[in-house]
Amino acid sequence: MPKMKTHKATAKRFKITGSGRLFRLKQRRSHLRRRKSKRVLRSWDKDVPLARVDAKRVRQILGLRKAKRK
Repeated sequence: MPKMKTHKATAKRFKITGSGRLFRLKQRRSHLRRRKSKRVLRSWDKDVPLARVDAKRVRQILGLRKAKRK
């Protein structure tokens, strides 16, 4: 069976930590930032952990699978 390819668009949108947790960027980061307060802009620069329900699907798209526990 051939190797699974990584979905590159998904790989650019999510970060994987050393422990395997998935993080995403907040939305509303790049458009019309000039009229927003600096406090709001700083809060948008932080990554947010992905929900477990979504993380399962993203892992599948990225070609990551956890080892089966015995």
